Amino acid sequence: MRTLAITQNITVDGRVEMLTDWFEPQAQGNADMADVLEEGRRQDSRSDALLVGRRTFEDFRAYWPGLTDDTTGISDYLDQVRKYVVSSTIEDPQWKNSTVLSGDAVKEVAALKALESGKDIVLTGSITLAHTLIGAGLVDEYRLFVYPVVQGRGRRLFSDGHEVPRLRLVDAKPFESGIVLLRYVPA
Repeated sequence: MRTLAITQNITVDGRVEMLTDWFEPQAQGNADMADVLEEGRRQDSRSDALLVGRRTFEDFRAYWPGLTDDTTGISDYLDQVRKYVVSSTIEDPQWKNSTVLSGDAVKEVAALKALESGKDIVLTGSITLAHTLIGAGLVDEYRLFVYPVVQGRGRRLFSDGHEVPRLRLVDAKPFESGIVLLRYVPA
């Protein structure tokens, strides 16, 4: 069974919705972010599928494919990786290596995980989809890049009133920028 990992940029107060400018994807090319970018590349090498909801997919599709001055390599990675977009409204994804999952999200993702061959499946952004898959117990790992910022508002990775069984910390890695990667798996 394949691993489903949620990889999120998150504030100290648990916000994943970016209402302020605490995260800038292109800033990952800055000198003090080189170690964060390297970790991202390491994780990318362990995955062969990106799972996103419709809004995140449309945001990514509008930003990354046409980027010609991307020094981070993220644009190239996103062009080549197999992308799965959960959507009931998109028929033609209009981005190479993209597949629309239009059925029940839980069943579709469970089927992807059940494939014997393949590397990690990574979900990023896609807060509503993340909430659904967390609630269904399908998430095998949480990779949280915690930014040293308190936003004070915005949607959280773990929605109010929802409990997740105990998590076990498997890695904590600080970076030069003050960002810390926390990796958790269900205990």
